[in-house]
Amino acid sequence: MPTEVEYTHGHHESVLGLHSWRTVQNSAAYLLPHLKPDMTLLDIGCGPGTITTDFATILHEGHVTGLEMSSSNVFERAYAHAASRGVTNVRFVAGDALALPFPDGTFDVVHAHQVIQYVGDPVRMLREMRRVAKPGGIVAAREADMDGLVWYPDVEGLKEWQEGYIEVARASGGQPRAGRRLHAWAKEAGFADENVTLSASVWCFCTPEDRAYWSSLWADLTVSSHFAVSAKKYGICDEERLKRLADAWRKWGAREDGWFTLMSGEMIARV
Repeated sequence: MPTEVEYTHGHHESVLGLHSWRTVQNSAAYLLPHLKPDMTLLDIGCGPGTITTDFATILHEGHVTGLEMSSSNVFERAYAHAASRGVTNVRFVAGDALALPFPDGTFDVVHAHQVIQYVGDPVRMLREMRRVAKPGGIVAAREADMDGLVWYPDVEGLKEWQEGYIEVARASGGQPRAGRRLHAWAKEAGFADENVTLSASVWCFCTPEDRAYWSSLWADLTVSSHFAVSAKKYGICDEERLKRLADAWRKWGAREDGWFTLMSGEMIARV
């Protein structure tokens, strides 16, 4: 495993397209019953800010901070998205998820969606999330488990893609089976078992629009994002294999009977 962890996807346009699709409703619904309008919330790994801005509309009497490892053009998108919705109680800052740039006990809620699996030290990140949460506050996380993929029909190449993705993620220092391990990492990070609530949910892609979106997204990501760079760097895939795996996604997307689900583990941990 490398000493420096690489974000498997990078910030290619296809990756930002995936992030921009995410909302509180499709990616953080498990957290909604625990939110109150006057809360403060930190959204770690905010990307282009769609989930973050959703949180800000829900916490309209409070304030939301989105944190990303690099400001770059991601923050331009995030602020533009917030402005387009008339949301002003949100800010975006650059920072490291393993060394959060905030004092102890700053936020009522500390949230991460599909981030812990990429940081290389999940327990350290959860400890940081716990540190900046107020006493009695919430640490919330939702993480995919890449073994938890189910699709139909069995298009040749998709199983190979799944196995290749897991191999690349692990070679990059990530934890592609994070969803099933959240509670174990939380215990190591100092959360008491009785303060941890677990659940799971899925993304399901089965309509013609969903299939077109999901298949083209992963076809592009497979050959054009940092995933492709890492796959070649670690000798897992060459250019020809990457193109073949991308074609498998396109073939699946063209099937009228196509169906795909991705399972994620979810955790609410009280401080």
